[in-house]
Amino acid sequence: GEADPIILDWCANNNRVLLTHDVTTITKHAYERVAAGKSMPAVFEVPRNIQLGAAVEDILLLAEYSLEGEWKGQIRYLPFR
Repeated sequence: GEADPIILDWCANNNRVLLTHDVTTITKHAYERVAAGKSMPAVFEVPRNIQLGAAVEDILLLAEYSLEGEWKGQIRYLPFR
C-alpha cells in the first residue's frame, strides 16, 4: 500500500531486490532513481499472466546463481526465456 518511491527507498536502504507484479508504475520510478544516481538494488517485474512454475524457476535461478550486487541498478522482466 506504499507509494513506489517509498518501496524503492526501503529496498535500497535494506539492500533488497524488488520482485513485483507492478509492471505499469514501478518501472518509471525505478528508472528515475537510477538516472538520479540513487542506489537501487534490482527490480524484477513478473507479469500476472506468467505461469507460476516458470516464475518460480526463474526466481530460484536468480537466488541460486546470482552474485551479490550483480543486478544492482537494473530493471528486468521475468520470464527470462
